[in-house]
Amino acid sequence: MKTLLTGGTVVSMDPAVGDLTRGDVLVEDGVIVEVAERVEAPDAEVIDATDRIVMPGFVDNHRHSWQTAFRGAGADWTFPEWAAAMHGTAKPHYQPEDVYVGTLLGRLEALHSGVTTMLDWYHVAQSHAHEDAAVAALRDAPGRSIFCLGAGWATPDPVDADIRRVRSDLSGDSGLVTMAWGLRGPDDTGMDMVAEELKLAAELGLRTSLHILSDGTQRPVADLRERGLLRDTTTFVHGNGISDEELRMLADAGSSLSISPDVELKMGFGSLLTGRALAAGLRPTLSIDDVPSVGGDMFSTLRTAFAAQRGMDGGLHSRDLLEFATVDAAHSCGLDARTGSLTPGKDADIILLRTDDLTVFPVTDPVGTVVSAGHPGLVDTVLVAGRVVKRDGALVDVDLPALRTRLLESRDRIAAAAGIPLDGTWRPQAASE
Repeated sequence: MKTLLTGGTVVSMDPAVGDLTRGDVLVEDGVIVEVAERVEAPDAEVIDATDRIVMPGFVDNHRHSWQTAFRGAGADWTFPEWAAAMHGTAKPHYQPEDVYVGTLLGRLEALHSGVTTMLDWYHVAQSHAHEDAAVAALRDAPGRSIFCLGAGWATPDPVDADIRRVRSDLSGDSGLVTMAWGLRGPDDTGMDMVAEELKLAAELGLRTSLHILSDGTQRPVADLRERGLLRDTTTFVHGNGISDEELRMLADAGSSLSISPDVELKMGFGSLLTGRALAAGLRPTLSIDDVPSVGGDMFSTLRTAFAAQRGMDGGLHSRDLLEFATVDAAHSCGLDARTGSLTPGKDADIILLRTDDLTVFPVTDPVGTVVSAGHPGLVDTVLVAGRVVKRDGALVDVDLPALRTRLLESRDRIAAAAGIPLDGTWRPQAASE
């Protein structure tokens, strides 16, 4: 099957392909086969990309989609309040159905806003049934997803059997839903357990992801390096407070860094590491984190990261930000050979953004427009592995009314069981208070 996207403004994110003021993209059997000013393919299905930016879909490498039912509830929360609310108050009342519908709606929202690849950082850790519900939801959403299993979250128990169980289900790495491992880290389990978990991850062929923070006196990256535990298959999430020296350690090890700008700034994690990471030779990536506290689209994330760093030193350009959210994030997920740019031979994970919308018209600089003024309303068409999953601004073959009803029922049931008010007054008391 052939599909020809024709007449769009192509932003390829591949220096060898370049950008085209007017270009065509030919897709065959789910793979990009040609990108040029003009492509002849009389036997292809045609998608008219006139008045559209044609670019690779966004890659979000860190999101906790199980929390979708409480979208916006945490707009005013600090990090300790978020932990008390979602992990201490709401999570104990989550049933597998709640995990399923939250994950599914969260993944569909990401697709709707142009995120073709998403790493779902699961840390509900209630039962095998909860894990299976999350995997089922990702399979039912037509996106490229990575189920990052945070097994045994915040407990010191060995998780070998649980990791092996899920890996046996997600044993292949070529499908649309693959697996990674969300490590608990030395603060929760001790350094010896981190070493054991990394050993098992290597045995099972799993990439890993790890949340880290520092108050300036701690040296979590240096401690891991001293034990020989830095890997080029690990993405470190947040990292606020770590030193420039530790950032260079991550760069030397080939590790990745995921920055969640809105969450980190709002919840008091500290200054973003974007500029310091680049200075250390590390390509940062961008992620949403959690939607109870912030918006779930990559456009606002790009804008926050751009404004925050430019306000500090003026050292970033709009194309840098777009690279963070496409090619660099794909690399952090081990998927740079498959997605992240419009490169012949890669899977056709492509989004078409409207340029005739009044919020961006006229588009003079496509990259600058996406980063400075883009929003989900521009996302007209989305392809994942060549399949059209959003067309003319609407998701394809998705019963949103039924799913909305299920999500509201889920939220209301959890809230009633946990004693959570739904009138905008919920301010959970943090454990330290």
